[in-house]
Amino acid sequence: MSNENPNAATRIQELNDAFRRSFVGGVVVVTAGFESLPADRRCAILRKVRAFDQFNADNDPHGEHDFGLIEDGGARYFWKIDYYDRDMEMMSPDPADPSVTTRVLTVMLADEY
Repeated sequence: MSNENPNAATRIQELNDAFRRSFVGGVVVVTAGFESLPADRRCAILRKVRAFDQFNADNDPHGEHDFGLIEDGGARYFWKIDYYDRDMEMMSPDPADPSVTTRVLTVMLADEY
């Protein structure tokens, strides 16, 4: 979700980074394909998601740190953060405000995207 206010984008980036690094402050979900991987592989990929810091203009055009590509064992995985309202019924009215936003981080096989 892009935001016209650069201060909001910075705040969203900070919130996204904190959530992604800790998995605290939102909901983490994985796809069926990711869940079917061996446990040690899932753990390794999730560690890479937490450590991800290779943001650039191609994968982060709005500066929100809400998407990444992980490579592990010759396979590719995506992670994506979406912003929902607190009831998780609609998109968040303001992703920069954690009091009205539930962050959802989804981890998936690249071919599930």
